[in-house]
Amino acid sequence: MLSKKFLRRTAVAGASLIGLTAIAATTLWALDRAFPPPLPAELTVSTEVQDRDGELLRAFATPDGYWRLETRLDQVDKQFVDMLVTYEDKRFWDHEGVDILALARAAGQFATSGRIVSGGSTLSMQLARLIEPRESRSLGSKVKQMLRAIQIERRLSKREILERYLTLAPYGGNLEGVRAASLAYFGKEPKRLTVSEAALLVALPQLPEKRRPDRNLKIAHAARDRVLTRMVSSRLLGEREAARAALDDVSDLRRTLPALAAHAAYAMLPKAVPGQPLQLTIRKSVQEGLEQVARDAATKLGPRLSVAMVLADSRTGDILGEVGSANFFDASRSGWIDMTKIVRSPGSTLKPFIYGLAFEQGLVAQETLIDDSPVDFSGYRPKNFDMGYQGDVSIRQALQLSLNVPAIRVLDAVGPTRLMARFRQAGVSPILPVNEAPGLAIGLGGVGVTLRDLVQLYTGLANGGKTHTLHDGTEPADAERTSATILDGQANWQIIDILSGVKPPEGALQRGIAYKTGTSYGYRDAWSVGFDGRYVLGVWVGRPDAGAVPGLSGYVSAAPILFEGFVRSGLATVPLPGKPPGMFSPRREDLPVTLARFGAGSDGLVQATVSEPAPTIIFPPDGARVDLGTNSADASPLVLKLQGGRAPFRWLANGKPLAGIDRRRTATWQPDGAGYSTLTVIDAAGRAASVKVFVE
Repeated sequence: MLSKKFLRRTAVAGASLIGLTAIAATTLWALDRAFPPPLPAELTVSTEVQDRDGELLRAFATPDGYWRLETRLDQVDKQFVDMLVTYEDKRFWDHEGVDILALARAAGQFATSGRIVSGGSTLSMQLARLIEPRESRSLGSKVKQMLRAIQIERRLSKREILERYLTLAPYGGNLEGVRAASLAYFGKEPKRLTVSEAALLVALPQLPEKRRPDRNLKIAHAARDRVLTRMVSSRLLGEREAARAALDDVSDLRRTLPALAAHAAYAMLPKAVPGQPLQLTIRKSVQEGLEQVARDAATKLGPRLSVAMVLADSRTGDILGEVGSANFFDASRSGWIDMTKIVRSPGSTLKPFIYGLAFEQGLVAQETLIDDSPVDFSGYRPKNFDMGYQGDVSIRQALQLSLNVPAIRVLDAVGPTRLMARFRQAGVSPILPVNEAPGLAIGLGGVGVTLRDLVQLYTGLANGGKTHTLHDGTEPADAERTSATILDGQANWQIIDILSGVKPPEGALQRGIAYKTGTSYGYRDAWSVGFDGRYVLGVWVGRPDAGAVPGLSGYVSAAPILFEGFVRSGLATVPLPGKPPGMFSPRREDLPVTLARFGAGSDGLVQATVSEPAPTIIFPPDGARVDLGTNSADASPLVLKLQGGRAPFRWLANGKPLAGIDRRRTATWQPDGAGYSTLTVIDAAGRAASVKVFVE
């Protein structure tokens, strides 16, 4: 039986031990609070500009000059993570910052061999070294790392520790983090790595300068192979899989990180928030294609010429690709100037909207004849680009050939002020010379617009007449985004139908697009804007200093870039919209007299002086219900009667002309079914009368 004295001593010793343990724990807790590890809430990382899908467009180095891209585990290949943990810290998921077994193994290996065979450092200890670099490789530094690792484990989850390590690990030169390394050495994000690539990225952080493949290829190759061998022994890889990976070449190329959409990316910098990527509406694949087209085109065009491009989704106004210059860093082309936002003369690119308003007002049809010959508008004498004249041409031909004189004749009838008002309604405010009112010259480029303005106007043509404000993400958060109607649906389709018939430039692939070109006065700017059923692409070519370029023209210089841009954008062609229901495009011989020729009057209409009263339909009366037995096989025709008017007469049913032109004041119409119909008669003087009837 134990003595009371022994029990008393045991109790005292136990209490002392508990007290000392409590004091030690309190002291460690106090020290942990007093000397926390330097773990900022947000790491200092490169500012990233991403595309609409989160892909990297451009990154900016950190203030200390490093490419350090924030990394999340879902951005990294899982097999790479498994290989990293197996190679560096196989009990990572189980220990509390320090792996006692690994330290014991390392100490035994050192005692046996007299040199360091393995360090015993955990990933938590390596993170401690990365956030608080050691001054020497002393035992004291190692102990400090171990204590810091324990502190880190108390504050961060295992996932957070891995993500910080993957963001900060050195990979040679000014590369830090696995994303920067993968982009620099392999040209891709580390989401899907080959076994060989993953093994190399596991090997590099131990001796990043010695093993970097762009300087020491053989050493990098050997380090990768050692990782593969370790993976086989750890049974993470099979021997055959590792052997195949060992046959892959290790590239000695260090690539530049993605550097797309330079102008938009720099414009985004004022919005930068530490640790948060900036996002544009651009699509990376589209941007890559357009930038390559612009570089290639500028090389062919010659020195000092630049190229700008904007590709937008007409249904939303999202800019999917924008190239401000052929090369941002090319001083000879003033590459730093964003030519998508510079005001220049648009040449003939506004003509479709002139004709669109004329269609809207019923002044013209596609086959209406118009005179292309010299004309004087109170001192303004427009001339065609080639200085020649075609005589009588159709409206369709006049727009497709981009003839200047017919366009100004139509603008004179439509009204320059009305055209400018329609542009402003669509969110575009063209720049006029100081203290000048809108004049006829705006139809030939006598006004200033930007490439973005022009593309915004053309989104209306691609989107059934409805424009959307263009945006790319650089705009202020409270920037107004509007939509507006620039042309009604039927007039809009007429313009699409005409422009879709313009011949593509020589050698271009037929893409099923409608397009228009333009050349500014003095050969300073060449334009081409085209669209399919959804996407609009605008191209500008010229010198940023507005110098003249002999031989520059929209069709020769800009149109080929337009077609190549559509191809290289990678976007599937969306069919142009079909003819709207009820739309009728009469042949020339079927046109009513008022539309046969664009006329002599100030309003563009054929003028006539008549003494006869205007035509009036006396049967059927307006609003009548007429039973013609349309449900039977022998349905009767409807007799039409009118009074007044000048013969000959043209009858229309629901906007579609009936066969022939009649000098009599009676006619017959065979309806194609029951329901409401509108009957119209037009006389030789262009006067019309209509009634609405219900046929049974």
